[in-house]
Amino acid sequence: MKSAVETLNPTRVRLSIEVPFEELKDSLDAAYKKINQQVTVKGFRKGKIPARVIDQRFGRGAVLEEAVNDALPKFYTDAVNEAELNVLGQPEVDITELKDGETLNFTAEVDVRPTIEIPDYSGIEVEVDAVEVTEEDVDEAVEQLRERFASTSPVERAAEDGDVVTIDLEAKVDGEVLEDGVADGVSYTIGSGELLDGIDDAVKGLEAGGEATFASELKGGSAAGKEAEVTVKVTQVAARELPELDDEFAQLASEFDTLEELRGDSRKRLENMKQYDQATQAQERVLEKLLEIVEVPVPEKLLEDEINTRKHNLEHHQLGQMGLDLEKYLEIQGKTVEEFEAETKEAAVKGIKTQFVLDELVAKEKLNVNQEELTEHLMRRAASSGMSPDQFAQAVVQNNQVQLLVGEVARGKALALVVESSTVKDTNGEIVDLDDEEEEGAEGAAEETPAAAEAEAEAEEKAPEA
Repeated sequence: MKSAVETLNPTRVRLSIEVPFEELKDSLDAAYKKINQQVTVKGFRKGKIPARVIDQRFGRGAVLEEAVNDALPKFYTDAVNEAELNVLGQPEVDITELKDGETLNFTAEVDVRPTIEIPDYSGIEVEVDAVEVTEEDVDEAVEQLRERFASTSPVERAAEDGDVVTIDLEAKVDGEVLEDGVADGVSYTIGSGELLDGIDDAVKGLEAGGEATFASELKGGSAAGKEAEVTVKVTQVAARELPELDDEFAQLASEFDTLEELRGDSRKRLENMKQYDQATQAQERVLEKLLEIVEVPVPEKLLEDEINTRKHNLEHHQLGQMGLDLEKYLEIQGKTVEEFEAETKEAAVKGIKTQFVLDELVAKEKLNVNQEELTEHLMRRAASSGMSPDQFAQAVVQNNQVQLLVGEVARGKALALVVESSTVKDTNGEIVDLDDEEEEGAEGAAEETPAAAEAEAEAEEKAPEA
């Protein structure tokens, strides 16, 4: 076999491959054997038909077609390996010449991973938000905790904002009660926005036994997105009572003895959260700077596939779980189809470039992934997908996605390396130390790549039942 490589552009090549006919012998033998098992000729036992009879009865062309189809993948793979190409996706194959007994010539056009030069990235500088926790922030956190420990007591008066009402609901569409449109004994806090649009105005002013009807667009269920006539009946009105903010409350709501200790703990928690957000912000901005200084050509076919994958995951995984279709989603987001297409393409381009650049860094810096790092990453991915670690791991193994997850971890380590080499300052001009949060957050940034999206979508789609 002889092969030659022609570079069509930085991300696509054409392989020209010439195969002497004698190298097709194994595939020809396999073709005769396969046809032997599929056909019947009077006077011959099944599987014992001579090759000359097969040629006469079914045509030499059928045998050659079967043999070539069997042989092409092997010769293509040999040519790719010989040229040391890093191919992406499936090739477009064209048989240019097939002379029985003489030669097989074919070409294969395929996308390849572009050659990327990583410049010195030690000069990258980014600015992030400063970690500042105010007294108002602590007040809000303590108040949220206080809300969780609120008690309720029935009252004999009309419902008001903040009250907890027990209600029965019945939804009709086109005058017909929906099978899944009836619910009794639902507890609802007026003003929480957790149920249907319009329900707050409907129940406010009603006492126990009161009833009202209003129109609302259903958010889920069999008639999601449709306008429904909803009848709500109040069976109980209860007032919420917040506990006093004192040491007794601190002992009730936490392991602390005093309110001051509770507030101190709340402040520390808020600082940790803002530090994590700061680290995430730093990684995202460092990545943006890195992509700006590296020239990354994007293969056209790969980009098309990535855009389609992102659309599929949105429509069939995320929106499907929310009972929405793409049209309704865009309406809620206030976006046009054109805006959605542009944003999806922009995100796909960024994802592909991110993967190429970080993979190049992984190779350049010879970064490896150990079992502990992979296990920790798998646990995080399982949690983000709403699956148990065992379910997620089983799905990943079944779908041969282990190497994709290894790649995610390695890319996270590569980005952490760049962040470590960069200068990160907050809005106060202070140097930010990201050692504690750096690598985990960098893995999160790397999860925007196509490989990551593919791994999670495959795992979710083919996960075993619990």
